[in-house]
Amino acid sequence: MEIWNLRDHPELAEGAARWFHSKWHVPLSAYTESIRDCLAGRGTVPQWYLAVEEGAIWGGLGVIENDFHDRKDLAPNVCAVYVEPEHRCKGIAGALLEHACRDMAGMGIDTLYLITDHTAFYERYGWRFLCLVQGEGEDHMTRMYVHTTGHTERL
Repeated sequence: MEIWNLRDHPELAEGAARWFHSKWHVPLSAYTESIRDCLAGRGTVPQWYLAVEEGAIWGGLGVIENDFHDRKDLAPNVCAVYVEPEHRCKGIAGALLEHACRDMAGMGIDTLYLITDHTAFYERYGWRFLCLVQGEGEDHMTRMYVHTTGHTERL
């Protein structure tokens, strides 16, 4: 299994957009547009990453400006973290997170945020709970985590 920067594999763009859409049910056009922006290289964000084995996507995540919450000042955000159920508990999500953090740091972004309902998973990979945020269209608050380069050690 390898972790790939999607910007280096444009041939996977359409399949990746469909894959993310099938997992999160965000409109396919949103993934297509974001991945297109990533491939165009007009800015540091968005970026997309895939865990791939023999051409099959086992997992993936993105880095976007805002993951549909009210704290626009907390950016950029890791989003759409997903690993296929049959490949979970193998360290793939951790490898994706570590790779994305390292890649973004190499582009000058040393702080990333993410929202999640998982309370302990991300902490294993050096993420810290920051605050509660209001998700767009949500009636409850969601946990916001932060990761700063230099805090990648496993706890």
